[in-house]
Amino acid sequence: MKKSIVLVIAVTALIIMTGISSVGSNKSVSACLPSCRGVVDKEPKEIFAAEITFKNVGTSEGTWSVNIAFEGEKWTWTGTAQKLTLGSCDKRTLTWEGTVPATASVGSVARLVVYYNDSFQALDWWIHVVPGAELSITSSIVR
Repeated sequence: MKKSIVLVIAVTALIIMTGISSVGSNKSVSACLPSCRGVVDKEPKEIFAAEITFKNVGTSEGTWSVNIAFEGEKWTWTGTAQKLTLGSCDKRTLTWEGTVPATASVGSVARLVVYYNDSFQALDWWIHVVPGAELSITSSIVR
């Protein structure tokens, strides 16, 4: 009896974890736009900046090659790699500036991914492409 309860709990936990891991997909982000935290609206060809603070949590100095990319199903943008050297417990903020591609389709999203040495980490930041055109009625007449 106790083994079956443990099995049910384990399966439930697995289902919950699978659901949580899918939150990072673009479809989940699209479902919560525009109220999602971590989503920045940008037009095609609009400039953006990404600032990331790194900390060496090790016990000795380390050097890393660090780069970022915004990756989505419809468009991507890749930054320029930067060299980062930090002593133990040191912090440093690196900045990348980029432009949303002119070909990025309205409504699409791309997620911020950080690459360092042979590893990567997807962060909870997305760029959501919004239209650059806005219609306004300036006059009208009815006769």
